[in-house]
Amino acid sequence: MPDPTTTSCTAFAGQRLLLTGPLAEVALAVRRSSVVTETVLVFDDATGCIIDLDLRGDDAEILQRLSQPRKINAGRYRPKTDPASDSTGSEEAQSQKTRGRPKLGVVAREVTLLPRQWEWLTDQPRGASATLRRLVDEARKTASSRQQRRSAQEAAYQFMQAIAGDLPGYEEATRALFADDRSSLENRIAAWPEDIRTYAMRLAFGAGDNQGA
Repeated sequence: MPDPTTTSCTAFAGQRLLLTGPLAEVALAVRRSSVVTETVLVFDDATGCIIDLDLRGDDAEILQRLSQPRKINAGRYRPKTDPASDSTGSEEAQSQKTRGRPKLGVVAREVTLLPRQWEWLTDQPRGASATLRRLVDEARKTASSRQQRRSAQEAAYQFMQAIAGDLPGYEEATRALFADDRSSLENRIAAWPEDIRTYAMRLAFGAGDNQGA
């Protein structure tokens, strides 16, 4: 299990970026920033969500609390099925693994297609099975890419909602974000404080965007 204290995060004091780094380092730095008078928010760099910090006690106590796994968002939690169902599913999966060509990890199952689809597969140079495997792999890559974009948009939205909800053009900016319109998003947030603007773009489009300090 990953160490929660190494989670990459970013702290903001009001509209100003304080620092980015591992959670343990950021938490202790926030605790020692006695000159900071603004509200300090710490964001998870992967999700854009606020990380709640309990900064009571000494450094060792703080680090001990940070090392405890954080609760999973209830809205995204998917409970396991009952043990009986899990057992049945495992037996079926094991049974399937014994079929086909073990060296390739191939599982034989029924596929139903229309005649014209079978005809097209039969005409493929590498044969029907190889073609189907290639098509499935390509579809998986496409789905993974879409999911990554969606996750990036959600992270940027979580951050913007927490810190920029009252800034001009917020509603238009969120629409541009989910439309994946980078140019429009940049225009909508051009008047925002530099640190907020830069971090939002970093979350939305990746670490290639330089983060203001």
